Amino acid sequence: MTGNPEDEEPPRIETAPLSEAAFTLLVQGVLDYGIFMLDPQGNVISWNAGAARIKGYSAAEIVGRHFSVFYPTEDKVSGKPQWELETAVAEGRLEDEGWRIRKDGSRFWANVVITALWDDEGRLRGFGKVTRDMSEQRAAQHALSERRRLFDHLVQAQETERRRIAWDVHDDSIQAMVAVGMRLQLLAERVPEACSAELESLDTTVRAAISRLRNLTFRLHPPGIDRHGLVDALANHLADVVGPWEMTYSFEHHLDREPTPETATTIFRIVQEALLNVHKHARATTVALRVHSADRGILTQVIDDGTGEPMSKDGLHDHFGIIEMRERAETAAGWWSMRSDSGKGTTVEFWVPNPEAMPSSPAPASSPLPSPSPGGPS
Repeated sequence: MTGNPEDEEPPRIETAPLSEAAFTLLVQGVLDYGIFMLDPQGNVISWNAGAARIKGYSAAEIVGRHFSVFYPTEDKVSGKPQWELETAVAEGRLEDEGWRIRKDGSRFWANVVITALWDDEGRLRGFGKVTRDMSEQRAAQHALSERRRLFDHLVQAQETERRRIAWDVHDDSIQAMVAVGMRLQLLAERVPEACSAELESLDTTVRAAISRLRNLTFRLHPPGIDRHGLVDALANHLADVVGPWEMTYSFEHHLDREPTPETATTIFRIVQEALLNVHKHARATTVALRVHSADRGILTQVIDDGTGEPMSKDGLHDHFGIIEMRERAETAAGWWSMRSDSGKGTTVEFWVPNPEAMPSSPAPASSPLPSPSPGGPS
């Protein structure tokens, strides 16, 4: 039976070994890496086009000079160039990242590999040195770190302001409303029965307002993240908030490690908004929350069995909750998506990176808000 010609592997072609001249041509033509040789004392004895591009010297200008010319003054004073050669001899190779100097005196961030070269009799013949300009990558990494630092500060500032507002509502508005409710109860006992019913109606209205304010403080500063971590905070939120909605819920989670407080807060806020959208718009009977480590970050899904709510195609007519969720995820250098199937439900899915905690100065201590379940006693 004859197979498909497209599936047949082409015959292997015998080729002659790469000649020394061809290999030299290959090395000389590489532009992204500086590839050159040093003699046993560290003097430059070969130079390729990549080294000329990165360091600015032509072969005629640099061959015969000691490679320490590429190092900043502080490294030369400390003896770093000689130490690198000695380390390469002792260990076979050395890899380093640090500042190097171009011909014009400017600095660039380099990744350097030095390999000791030995002949068949075990004598040191020199060193192979490969240099790569990592300045752009380092700048990008610094920009990412700075963005992460600013994001952390933004989240901290938002949560601090939320905490302050929650405290103000709890200590001022709620307490004032509680006092009004107590006054109404006292008055109801003293006025004629005809007026008592009206006062009881007012008292019911006040109690409902207090309950709504307590729910507001709970949403502004939910308890648990700071003290118990993300998983416990989400589990408590499902039990305290979703449970009373008479909606069946499930929670799956597997985290390699606890996220930073800022990352945990971002995840919690997006989940909080997604669940609120399910309650308001989906007419769902079940909702599933899944939180898993993935791709050096955390992937979260909120899945309901509701009516399915299509997003606007251009993103311009999405309601505020959708915009807020997307912006929170993207501000954290992650992504967010929502897909709906009419009559079968909606899945909100987002991923945010889970970086190692950045060192920071200790935050001022703050008293936690009282943490009753929404609508509970003050």
